[in-house]
Amino acid sequence: MSLARLSVELVPRSAEALLEEVHAVRTLMPAADTLNVPDLTRFPLRSWEAARLAQPVYGRVIPHIRAIDIAPDAPLPGADQPDLQEILIVHGDPPADLSRRTYPNSTESVIRRYRREAPHLRLYAAFDPYRRAPWQELEDVARKKEAGASGFFTQPVFDRRLFDLCREWMRDECVFWGLCPVIGPRSRSYWETTNHVVFPHDFSPTLDANIAFASAVLKELSDDAGHAYLMPVRVKLEQYLPPLMASLT
Repeated sequence: MSLARLSVELVPRSAEALLEEVHAVRTLMPAADTLNVPDLTRFPLRSWEAARLAQPVYGRVIPHIRAIDIAPDAPLPGADQPDLQEILIVHGDPPADLSRRTYPNSTESVIRRYRREAPHLRLYAAFDPYRRAPWQELEDVARKKEAGASGFFTQPVFDRRLFDLCREWMRDECVFWGLCPVIGPRSRSYWETTNHVVFPHDFSPTLDANIAFASAVLKELSDDAGHAYLMPVRVKLEQYLPPLMASLT
């Protein structure tokens, strides 16, 4: 068997840099059939604009939409893009620029609005096993499903035992399991401080160890025709993607 779908997450720093990476992914990771694009307010290029740029190369592009950025009387981002088929709705962190206006939307309220106004789009939401108690996160999953989410993207996982446990919790759902390299102590500290990740005692923040872990998870997901996404931040695509491509062949 093989993965049902494999996505690579690309940060839209600029139109030129994005297109360069889109073409690199096509060459280095031909098994990837999808791209997903976060919406980062420190960059001027928004995720749905980046999706429009990438779609001539990758037909399947999933932009992340921040719920707290959507004004009640403003058009829904991406709703009028004819080639867009899927979006991921996240709540969104408050912007560093406090002059930037946000709105008191919940993820569920924005999902419901997309269901009403853009029913042609498939909607994904987030699942984060590190954020709080598992029962609370699973209650959130149920609320997002009730609102209209048909699948989930996880926070990247770094522990095989936690991955197995989360797969059991989410066994009946369509889930893109996240994999992200953590290289060096500063990268590890970021994930621990910002995202509350608890790494296993034997975790090694080296490129080889991260590739070995991701390869093992991808193989397990391939055996079950699962979904995954790769988040190659702070590493060169040519160092990270080809070894993972080799593990899938």
